[in-house]
Amino acid sequence: MEGRSTIAHHIDETPGTCGGKPRIAGTRIRVQDIVLWTEQGRSPDQIVTDYPQLTHGDVFAALAYYHDNRQVIEQHIREADELIDKMMATPCLQAPRG
Repeated sequence: MEGRSTIAHHIDETPGTCGGKPRIAGTRIRVQDIVLWTEQGRSPDQIVTDYPQLTHGDVFAALAYYHDNRQVIEQHIREADELIDKMMATPCLQAPRG
């Protein structure tokens, strides 16, 4: 693809899709998801096996994007963790007894 970097071929950022966070083009799988899966010990081969819509190029482009934008992606991960913590601390509405 002339004029378009390899990473740009694999990674999209679209307002309104996945909160505008960088994701694998044509999917809702975010770069931060790939990063977390590799931190959990999954290999690129395992990720592609688990998500056959992905290619090895997608996984490696996501990791390259992460290394080029480490602070931003780590901030996205922290924000997601904080949201989960907040949601877990919020008491659920209970159905009335009757």
